[in-house]
Amino acid sequence: QVLRQFVRHDSDTVTSLVLERSMNRVQLLGRVGQDPIMRQVEGKNPVTIFSLATNEMWRTGDSEVGQGALLLLCTLGDISQKTTWHRISVFRPGLRDVTYQYVRKGSRIFVEGKIDYGEYTDKNNVRRQATTIIADNVIFLSD
Repeated sequence: QVLRQFVRHDSDTVTSLVLERSMNRVQLLGRVGQDPIMRQVEGKNPVTIFSLATNEMWRTGDSEVGQGALLLLCTLGDISQKTTWHRISVFRPGLRDVTYQYVRKGSRIFVEGKIDYGEYTDKNNVRRQATTIIADNVIFLSD
């Protein structure tokens, strides 16, 4: 019985050591809300930071009306829109410098990266939570 418990415990330990595959990928297409700033905390790598706005649009109150083989979409509602602001952080040295130099307020860009949740202490010593997209790639698009 002791051997069975040992084997059961040992197999549970081995199972818990297996790393699970996961994915943290974000793709955003939008407009830059502010000119980038570069920050460097003493002893840490510099980072370029800017905001990016993405928009969603939809009609409220849409309904489908069928007529034999022809299907019509009747618009009965208004157009609604939502803008979401994202904080973008660029740490990769080459990308960080190019982004800081060329990205400007109003630029249309495509960002690929990962989402990161962190905590920081502001200048009033208040702990705050921050969500940021850590960019792996920034592609500049023409208007």
